[in-house]
Amino acid sequence: MNSLITYLKGMAMGAADVVPGVSGGTIAFITGILDPLLEGIKKINPSLFTIIRTQGIKAAFLHINGPFLLCVFGGILTSIFTLAKLISWLLVTHPIPVWSFFFGLILYSVIHMLKQVSQMTILRGILFLIGAIFAWSITMLSPVSMDATYINFFIAGCIAICAMILPGISGSFILLLLGMYPAVLAAAKGFEVSYLMCFAAGCAVGLLSFSHVLSALLRKFHDATLLFLTGLMLGTLGKIWPWKEVITWRENSSGEQVPLLEQNLSPFTYQAQTGEAHLLGLAVIFAIIGIGLVWSLEYWGKKHQGSE
Repeated sequence: MNSLITYLKGMAMGAADVVPGVSGGTIAFITGILDPLLEGIKKINPSLFTIIRTQGIKAAFLHINGPFLLCVFGGILTSIFTLAKLISWLLVTHPIPVWSFFFGLILYSVIHMLKQVSQMTILRGILFLIGAIFAWSITMLSPVSMDATYINFFIAGCIAICAMILPGISGSFILLLLGMYPAVLAAAKGFEVSYLMCFAAGCAVGLLSFSHVLSALLRKFHDATLLFLTGLMLGTLGKIWPWKEVITWRENSSGEQVPLLEQNLSPFTYQAQTGEAHLLGLAVIFAIIGIGLVWSLEYWGKKHQGSE
C-alpha cells in the first residue's frame, strides 16, 4: 500500500513537471517525499560500488532506498509518457481552468511551506524576498533558441532536472526558456529513444550532483533554505496567472503557432476582450480545487504522523 501511495506521489510530480511554471519539487515537498528522495539520490555515489562488491547488488539497492526511488521515478515516467498528450491538449483547449487549478495549488503551497518555518528573522525575510524577485525575473526572460541536437538534449537535462527537484522552480519552464521544451515534449510523445536517452543521461548527471547541494542546505540551513524556496514559489505565480494576452507567437516543432511572449490581464479585462464571462466562475472553482488538494495532503500528512 505504501509503495502504491509513493508511486501515485511520483505520478503527481511527473504531471506537474509537464506543465511550464509548475514544479515537481513543490509536489514532492507537500507530499512529504522530498527529503527521502534527496537522501536516496545522494547515496548513489562511488562508495556504492564498494557495497556491491562486498555485500551484493541487493544490499546496494536497499542502501539507496531503491524500492522507494523505483516507485517515485516509475510514477514520474508514467505521468510523462501517459499524461504529456493530455496535459498539452488541456493547456491548448482549456487553459484558464488548468492554470487556475495550478495557481490555487501553488498559492496554498506557499502557505504550507511558510508553516514549516520555525522562526522568522529579518535575514530570512530578506531571503524570502530575494527568492520571489529572482523567480519573478526568470519568468520575464525571453526564450532562447537551441537546436534539437543530442548534446543540447543532454545539457537541457542537466539544467532542467535541478529545477525539477527544487520547490518553486519549474523544470519544464526552464526547458521553455532554453527553447527545448517543444523538442523534449515531442520526443516523449513520439518515444524517440535516442533523444530521450541523451536527456535522461543529462538528468542523471545533474540530479546526482545537485541533490548533494540541496540536501546539505536543507540539513544545515533548513529554515533559511525553505524561505528562499518559498519565495521562488511565490515569484512564479505570475507565470501561472490564468488570464493572459499573447504578444508574440512562435512556430513549434510541429509547425504550429504557439505563444512566445504573453502579458497578464485582469479577469475583467480578459472578459471584456474575449466575452468569455463564464470562465471567471470556472477559474475560481478550479483554483479552490487546487487549494483543497494541497490542504487535503497537508491534513492527511498530519493525521498520518499522528497515528505513527
